[in-house]
Amino acid sequence: MAKSGTPQPVSWTRTYFRDVFNSGELLWNLTQREVRGKYKRTALGQLWSLANPIAAIIVYTFIFSVVFQVPAQIGDPSGLDNYALWLVCGLLPWLFFQSTITQGVRSIVDNSSLVQKVYFPRLVLPLSLTGAGVVNWSFEMVVLVIALSIFGAFVLPWLPMVALFMLVLAVFAAGLAMILAIANVFFRDLAYLLTVILQFWFYLTPILYPISLVDNQSERWGGLLGTPVTLADVYRLNPMEPYVSIFRDLLYHNTWPAPSAVIAALLWALGTFALGLFYFTKTEKRLAELI
Repeated sequence: MAKSGTPQPVSWTRTYFRDVFNSGELLWNLTQREVRGKYKRTALGQLWSLANPIAAIIVYTFIFSVVFQVPAQIGDPSGLDNYALWLVCGLLPWLFFQSTITQGVRSIVDNSSLVQKVYFPRLVLPLSLTGAGVVNWSFEMVVLVIALSIFGAFVLPWLPMVALFMLVLAVFAAGLAMILAIANVFFRDLAYLLTVILQFWFYLTPILYPISLVDNQSERWGGLLGTPVTLADVYRLNPMEPYVSIFRDLLYHNTWPAPSAVIAALLWALGTFALGLFYFTKTEKRLAELI
């Protein structure tokens, strides 16, 4: 048996992944518990999942479209000219991502009694929260697609691509949630620090404003500190930037997303998920004693 902190045998890793695969029913039950329990005994039930996005859309639309008069983007080739719809196409992916990692970071600590008493692949804890988030997000996206269609967007042919990149973003969010969930076991302040980080992250992502404003400012500044690296280059290191761009292209503009955005989104998803799996399998056997 390997000592604590040393690389785990390949045979144990294979056994672990087999256990995860065989825990599909547990994952499904935990996901259902999250979906149903969140709005249990409420009159509106699942409709409450729309409350936060609608409130955010109203507030941000008033502040940025009416007060600051950020120009609405013209859909190309959809022809849409509506700031609220443009906003929500980028806001819903962000809200899903934010919800997944803020809940996922506490997924192990909040279930410490279960982790200490019963053996099961702990990986299903953050994955179940991701699954529940996807269910809520899908409900919100149905409403958005209906609204876009009413205002003249031709969304139907793009729905398979939308569903595909919803899955890609879910993989990225799940990978990051796994990493944060393990890190939170060692550093309990992380869950609180994350809320602060997300506030900065939100405004550094082109959700409320078009990325063209960043590009224009980048051209004015030129290379940073005398280097060929521009503000736009640094800005696009934000892993959520390609996802927002992709969803806006598909839903609002009704066009293919830029290949660079697609490649970046896939790399972030696969890389983060692989790192999360490695981190989990390395720490899994010690979680009960660490908590």
